[in-house]
Amino acid sequence: MASKSNDAGISAFKSIDWITILLYLVLVAFGAVSIYAASYDFDNASLFDFNEFSGKQIMWIGLSILLGAGIMLTDYRIYKTYAYPIYIVVLLVLLVTIFIAPDTKGSHSWLKFGPVSLQPAEFGKFATALALAKLFDSYNFVLNARLSNYFQALIIIFLPIILILMQRETGSALVYISFIFVLYREGMSGLVLFSVLCAVTFFVVAVKFAEPLILGLPAGEFTVFVIIMLVYALMLLFYCNDIIVARNVIYGFAGSGVIVTILALCGVNVNGLWYFIVMLAAGIIYTALAMFHHRIGKYLISIGFVITSVLFLFSVNYVFGNILEPHQQMRIKVALGIEENLQGAGYNVNQSKIAIGSGGLVGKGFLNGTQTKLKYVPEQHTDFIFCTIGEEEGFIGSTAVLVLFLALILRLIHIAERQRTAFERVYAYCVVSILIFHLGINVGMVIGLCPVIGIPLPFFSYGGSSLWGFTILLFILLRLDASRKERMD
Repeated sequence: MASKSNDAGISAFKSIDWITILLYLVLVAFGAVSIYAASYDFDNASLFDFNEFSGKQIMWIGLSILLGAGIMLTDYRIYKTYAYPIYIVVLLVLLVTIFIAPDTKGSHSWLKFGPVSLQPAEFGKFATALALAKLFDSYNFVLNARLSNYFQALIIIFLPIILILMQRETGSALVYISFIFVLYREGMSGLVLFSVLCAVTFFVVAVKFAEPLILGLPAGEFTVFVIIMLVYALMLLFYCNDIIVARNVIYGFAGSGVIVTILALCGVNVNGLWYFIVMLAAGIIYTALAMFHHRIGKYLISIGFVITSVLFLFSVNYVFGNILEPHQQMRIKVALGIEENLQGAGYNVNQSKIAIGSGGLVGKGFLNGTQTKLKYVPEQHTDFIFCTIGEEEGFIGSTAVLVLFLALILRLIHIAERQRTAFERVYAYCVVSILIFHLGINVGMVIGLCPVIGIPLPFFSYGGSSLWGFTILLFILLRLDASRKERMD
């Protein structure tokens, strides 16, 4: 049995996707060089000095390559057979971490083993991906067959999120939300993604435009109510395909809006909140009376959209003011342009944008970045590593890095689509989703499009936990992919 397992592991190297391996090696090599550039000063030692960040990262890269080779030598069936036990063990580690991890910048998410620190949340990603893949590979499991199937998938996704939030590590917890995109690939309705988009839009608009007041409502809330009314009418028209009901609802909303505007211009004190509540309620009642001549499912979804949207809007101020920590509120305000706070929460992003902008088209040259050398950007060898690339390699270098990531993501999608079982396919799309989320949020954070939430750039940011986590994710996928030819032989 051991001999067969070893033979299978060795044969996996013959079937491995070498294009992905090449992209991985290029990215981690560029990452090490970028860390050297980010931490370099004029008295610095060589790239391979193990007392410096770059030397330590090279050590982590070497260990990661050995780890990847070890994964390729294992029997691919292990990952499917022990997917749930691995997931449970990681959950227990995340739970224990809450109580035994020391306080590190306000969070309890790092376990220390002598001079080495590891973040279990990074390893929870591959465990959650395996558990989700195992669920979808269950006998006769179809996501849309029963509502309970959605609950099972969401439980697998949200258990680690809850535990990581209890560690006060919001950024790492948010990464796990990317697994929801896998559900969309496996048949989840696009309405869910549409609802998420609406929720994000409502939150941003409500928070950003708190002033001035319109009909006694903050401008943001007033705008969100108008959007809800518009979307509701469009859902009745295009989603429910009911021209008559949609037309009458639009006439009702538009006519009442004209009347309220005239009254407001005449000096009549109109309560905007009650106006919107009454008009939306009237629209829902009218729809409810008219829908019984049709299949009511889509109508109920449209009505549910209105109700949940209004409840979500009411919860925005409470969540923003009472749930989020003050530093999180400030980061969101800075990202939305509400406040600059250049000496506080906005300092990192402002300095990062200055560094990237100063790089121009071709950059200042390797090791010639003034913003980098003078340490204007904190954490520039970890979460803000991309600003070093932008300053020293310019627009061309930054684009080249993004093209490399794009090539890796497209290759992984290709690998996902050629899998023959749900387990391999779902796991592959989990890896793709995590990479896209990390890349999008990190780069968006560095250039000021997203709040600063402490998400590393895959293969580039300094840190053994992050590099090992991504290596395990990637090489398990490569091992599963290589098993296709083994099963064919």
